[in-house]
Amino acid sequence: MSNKNILGDPSSIAPDYLNDGWLNELGRTRGAGPFLANHPAPGRGMSTTCVHAGTHDDPRTGAVGTPIYQASTFVLNDNQYQSVEDGFARDRFIYSRYGNPSQWAVQEKLAALEGAESAIVFSSGMAAITSTVMALVDKGAHVVASSDLYGGTFNLFNQEFPTFGMSCTMVDSYDFDAIEAAIQPNTQLMYFEAITNPLLKVIDIPRLVEIAKRRNVRLVVDATFAPPVAMRTLEHGVDVVVHSASKYLNGHSDLIAGVAAGPRKLIDMIWPRLLNYGGSLDPHACFLLERGLKTLDVRMRAHEESATALAKFLETHPRVKKVFYPFLESHPDYDTAKRLLKNGMGNITFVIEGGDKAALRLVDALRIPKQATSLGGVESLISLPFNTSQATFTTRQRADIGIDPGCVRLSVGIEDADDLIADFDRAFATIYSSKEPAHA
Repeated sequence: MSNKNILGDPSSIAPDYLNDGWLNELGRTRGAGPFLANHPAPGRGMSTTCVHAGTHDDPRTGAVGTPIYQASTFVLNDNQYQSVEDGFARDRFIYSRYGNPSQWAVQEKLAALEGAESAIVFSSGMAAITSTVMALVDKGAHVVASSDLYGGTFNLFNQEFPTFGMSCTMVDSYDFDAIEAAIQPNTQLMYFEAITNPLLKVIDIPRLVEIAKRRNVRLVVDATFAPPVAMRTLEHGVDVVVHSASKYLNGHSDLIAGVAAGPRKLIDMIWPRLLNYGGSLDPHACFLLERGLKTLDVRMRAHEESATALAKFLETHPRVKKVFYPFLESHPDYDTAKRLLKNGMGNITFVIEGGDKAALRLVDALRIPKQATSLGGVESLISLPFNTSQATFTTRQRADIGIDPGCVRLSVGIEDADDLIADFDRAFATIYSSKEPAHA
């Protein structure tokens, strides 16, 4: 019952659970993966890993790069039937909702970037978050989470959790005493974001890890704003890291996807939720994500260069009241950012005079940034939290987490910094010289 020669590739070897005695050994361990052919990067650098890890050159045609395996189902034999019966169907190709060669290839690249044993891709970031959370809690569970979560995650904990007989306490991610005090006997999970949206708080992940381990609670971190070239979250002791792969990981504003990465044991627990909830990523989207990941490292350097220059310009502009960018010394988490992040990022949040009305005029006056939600694309995207990412929050809820009127969220693309600065300088001059008063 050999499992070699998957897809005709002699180097593709799925775990041989039967021949290795895995099923009958009390001390059995899971191998990494499943990966299409175990293609590690031929070097240690991040750019090398981005380009080469997991990428599967087609053995039959010699095509450079992973083919798109556009198939919904696969020919069955005794091996697949046995895998279902014995509980290791995740390591065989049966049906694309269970697993597909295109998924396995991009999952290997993501696992390599995160330093994880295993990874799963999903059809959206929320599919990754929901599947991960629901896999790691039981009925009646309690979760401790950040009070300034992404709106979709906030809704999961506040709208969906009660229907399952579960609860969540949301705590200021800076207040570690309050975080620990919120842990109850039925607390099974802590859930935080590495960098929050939109105020870009850089959370001290090692301190969260210390609390979670001491209190025997699992810790999941959403690192969408801190992709692995900036911070390998798992290396700090986090149990599972999740991302909206639509953002920096893909980087081209043409894909909706999510990922969860971590130890094989935990990812194997999350995989059945992927099946149950149906959030699998289709083969063509896997191709797009793998393509986007190849330039992740070089894109992040370009994001950082332009964002840093623009943040410094905004900080000195007389009409800008506040600037939130972790690599400005004025940011309250500057020291934490320098300690935990390997490089900068492309997000800037700032508050302008005149409140939300002035902010609306500003986004209309700009020519380069596009008014759109999301972030991490090669083009700059600009939006206002009050009517997009935190639109479901009340005015008081936004104020409680520090979102003031006139707050603008900017995802800086890879455009030239001089062009971005000139565009903002012109837009500010336009809106504050208009007849409508700035302090409307």
